[in-house]
Amino acid sequence: MSNYSSHPQFFVSVDCIVFGFNKGSLQVLIHQRPYSPGFGEMSLIGGFVEKEESIDISARRILKEFTGLDSVYMKQLATFGEVERDPGERVISILYYVLINVDKYDNNLSEIHNAKWVDVNTIPNLCFDHNKMVEMARTSLGAAIKVEPIAKYLLPKYFTLSHLQALHESIFNTPIDKRNFRRSIAEKDYIKATDMIDKDSSKRGATLYTFD
Repeated sequence: MSNYSSHPQFFVSVDCIVFGFNKGSLQVLIHQRPYSPGFGEMSLIGGFVEKEESIDISARRILKEFTGLDSVYMKQLATFGEVERDPGERVISILYYVLINVDKYDNNLSEIHNAKWVDVNTIPNLCFDHNKMVEMARTSLGAAIKVEPIAKYLLPKYFTLSHLQALHESIFNTPIDKRNFRRSIAEKDYIKATDMIDKDSSKRGATLYTFD
């Protein structure tokens, strides 16, 4: 007898926290669940891993379905396996957080999936343990953005330092001293000033930067 048959079998799912940055606000893509358990409740983007899929391939399939994007930044963050986390069945969930440029998001999919962007500070009560997932992902994002150039996945190709500071403030949910912020940015060799000026942000215009 195979050793596998003597053990219980579980469902494996993928939950994706899709972050976007729009109008000075870090936002999360959520949708209304069209099935039970939790029918009609707001939920993160997710789905079950199919038999022939790896975990990463499953996540990319789900993200393509909900965002219309093939190539996105995603990071596997944690595994949620509390016995009673899903009232339907025993489900072990692999958590990812995903960073996308909202300008590339297919807005037609919002209607198809009953999805919407919500500010990370005003997320409603989500089903199961999804609020806990969001907080974990936000903390991880905050730690990563201090040392890695991952902001490039949330911002346009060219941006002002004010725009970049607004992103950091939204992630950490706190004001940042402008002088100290710009000093810290000057120390990062992967953020470069260009010769271009954004004349919409101020009368004198602001230098546009890009990620090298």
